[in-house]
Amino acid sequence: MYSKQVTVKNPSGLHARPGSDFVNLAAKFNSNIKVFKIDQPNKVANAKSIIFVLSLGIKKDTVIEIKAEGLDEIKAVDALVELVESGFGELAH
Repeated sequence: MYSKQVTVKNPSGLHARPGSDFVNLAAKFNSNIKVFKIDQPNKVANAKSIIFVLSLGIKKDTVIEIKAEGLDEIKAVDALVELVESGFGELAH
């Protein structure tokens, strides 16, 4: 089991296109990947399901935790954290 916390920085949070980008990246890994808001740890979503990810209602400035278990768990979590930190291409450079 490997996990990291990250703050969502992009204006639209994890909705629509950013949510889809997140799920599509998660789907590339074999590990079981979960995501949740740290202030609601009992509401956990499968990171490979757009419906479940969107149901979390993750907005800008929300701290989330990404947790994975499996052979590629470190690569999976690190890649997803990097995507979230990048702002999904919505942040001005």
